[in-house]
Amino acid sequence: MSEELDLSKAPLLTHLIELRRRLIYCLLFFAAAFAVSYNFADKIYSFLLQPLEQAFGIVENRRMIYTGLHEAFFTYLKLSCFTAFFFTIPLILIQVWRFLAPGLYSHERRSLFPLFLMTPIQFVAGAALAFYVVMPLAWSFFISFESIGGESSLAVALEARLSEYLNIVIQLIIGFGLCFELPILLMILAKVGLISASSLIEHRRHAVVCIFLVAAFITPPDLISQIALGTPIVLLYELSIVLIKLTQADATRQMRKRAMQ
Repeated sequence: MSEELDLSKAPLLTHLIELRRRLIYCLLFFAAAFAVSYNFADKIYSFLLQPLEQAFGIVENRRMIYTGLHEAFFTYLKLSCFTAFFFTIPLILIQVWRFLAPGLYSHERRSLFPLFLMTPIQFVAGAALAFYVVMPLAWSFFISFESIGGESSLAVALEARLSEYLNIVIQLIIGFGLCFELPILLMILAKVGLISASSLIEHRRHAVVCIFLVAAFITPPDLISQIALGTPIVLLYELSIVLIKLTQADATRQMRKRAMQ
């Protein structure tokens, strides 16, 4: 057999030691990223406030509030953890790949490496869609409920809390980022034989319903955000079908070529 596993097969203890070493690398990088993030937490938070400032327009007399003595401190801690994890994800994927690659066949390494490479790219694409498109639209919708008030009514104005705003932002960024990993997940499931292009086509209607249910759960309760998430995911689902068809066709050609040899 021309394609064989990597000959550097080590006992279980050696693999566990290597896994521990790679985990330590990730933890050390996360700790360093956390320290740097906390040092710039106020600037990072100011960056995350940009969609809200854009929705406000003129920011005079606008402010963010916190209602507990410890709220701002713990909000910055949470923000630092989120930022550190965001920048640690590529290193985690690299370490996972280096740990798994020696145990794979060469054709498996060739087919799986692009998926590992695309994972952080897809996540960042989803996060960018949430930050630059969905948040400004959603915040403008919610701010539209403000009213100036008059002689017979009180003014209604938004004064957002630090922690609540950060929770919504993190929820949207992580939710959109993970949903954009759908093509990679489907490709992996197809490679291990759990699904096929025909099965995805057969269950397309169920998938669309599930996608928009997940979008409604992840996004704020407004139709704009749900459509902004659901529509790209449906398109990515259709793209996954095309990619799986091409992959399966290529695998069939390779098998025929080997049979002829």
